[in-house]
Amino acid sequence: MSVNRPRVLLAEDHAETAERLRKLLGVDFDVIACVADGRALVDAAARLSPDVTVTDIAMPRLDGIAAAKVIRRNNSNARIVLVTVHSEPMLVEAGLAAGALGYVLKDTAGDDLVAAVHAALDGQRYVSRSIEDDDTQH
Repeated sequence: MSVNRPRVLLAEDHAETAERLRKLLGVDFDVIACVADGRALVDAAARLSPDVTVTDIAMPRLDGIAAAKVIRRNNSNARIVLVTVHSEPMLVEAGLAAGALGYVLKDTAGDDLVAAVHAALDGQRYVSRSIEDDDTQH
């Protein structure tokens, strides 16, 4: 029996982090490819048409936010989740303005990443709770 699981494209330039994220995502999703730079991400997204793209922000050749803009320009229905160490409000806003549905911090990825991908599949926005908590304190 074949089960059609959502297909996820992963972009992360650090091999250990990529493997950790791949294992985390692999519980609920089929990780169809993992690329290590933004240009490869744009190419893979066009070629593979994933259900959701999960990308780091800080990557070589093209950062994740710029790549998200290109991917969304090429496919307005693309669902993108950003995963990063950066919690600065300006970056969160820039990521969401670029068309990302999710913004997850790497240190909470174990709690938030799978939920963010499920939310993106439903067309819903998801931001790590720790970022939302920081916003309510300012």
